[in-house]
Amino acid sequence: MSAVDEIMQQIPLAQLASQLGTDEPTASAAVQQALPALLGGLHANAQDPAGEASLVGALGTHSAGLIEGGVDLGQVDPADGQKIVGNIFGGHADGVAQTLGANLGGGDQSDLVRRLLPLLAPIVMSYLAKRMSGSAGVGGLLGSLLGGAAGGGAGNGGIGDLLGGMLGDGQQAPGAGGIGDLLGGLLGGGRR
Repeated sequence: MSAVDEIMQQIPLAQLASQLGTDEPTASAAVQQALPALLGGLHANAQDPAGEASLVGALGTHSAGLIEGGVDLGQVDPADGQKIVGNIFGGHADGVAQTLGANLGGGDQSDLVRRLLPLLAPIVMSYLAKRMSGSAGVGGLLGSLLGGAAGGGAGNGGIGDLLGGMLGDGQQAPGAGGIGDLLGGLLGGGRR
């Protein structure tokens, strides 16, 4: 099961749809677009050693408890989420929201995506913290998580490899050239 599917299973879509002021199918479609964008943005940032170190530090401040046993949206801090979105996408957050919103169909949904990203970002960080908790080190954990998923675990054994394995080739945005194309264009090709 992909990281997107695992995270989706923990999100109460009816509650999220109500909070966003939309219907459940639209909320679900938006989440399915936004999660790969967030993971892809983290992956792109983690390609730089300083970005990877920053991500590892940020994961240390996010509790895995947020995602364990299902997400309680009342426990999600949108202000923290907005900071995370800012760190992931920088000045490109509006462009990401516009692109994802346009991919949802039914008119421009970029405002919905702008409100959704800060709710999902802490959930994604909690998911990654959970995946990293209890390990002897980042390299050992990532090696065990990747198994054979990303070319037999070949790589530098960093968080970027973990995110790359989670994104896989199957996590493309419907109707788009894939999350890598989207983020590569928006983030200036930071994703390698």
